Amino acid sequence: MTPGSGRRRDRRGHGPRGPLLPASLPAARTRSQRFDALVLEAVARLEPRWGEALAQVDLAVELVPPSDPSPWEEDVAPLGRVFPAEADRRARLVVYRRPVEARADEDLPRLVHEVVVEQVATLLSRSPEDIDPSVADD
Repeated sequence: MTPGSGRRRDRRGHGPRGPLLPASLPAARTRSQRFDALVLEAVARLEPRWGEALAQVDLAVELVPPSDPSPWEEDVAPLGRVFPAEADRRARLVVYRRPVEARADEDLPRLVHEVVVEQVATLLSRSPEDIDPSVADD
């Protein structure tokens, strides 16, 4: 190989390595991709009963909440937030990945589901038990 030819080999001359896992396997996804999938699964569990109401809601995952908390959130980082619909905007449900991951002891999927249920309940002005009766069991 001549210098500057553009091809790079590893130090043993075997050529560049490819990915260790195929992209189709769950282990090949990043932490944020796995978290996004958990949020989508939580929403999918609610769709049979609340699909029509959820069709009018934009779903988002953000890394951390903004630095300007609401007055009732001064001491605690929120796990999620709902932004109601306005004349020119649809309603928006946001789940904050880092605070949720920090509070999840072992069961991250359960906590993500509870956060989504609580935010949907806030949006629809209902109790979380009305949205998903399984959250009352915990």
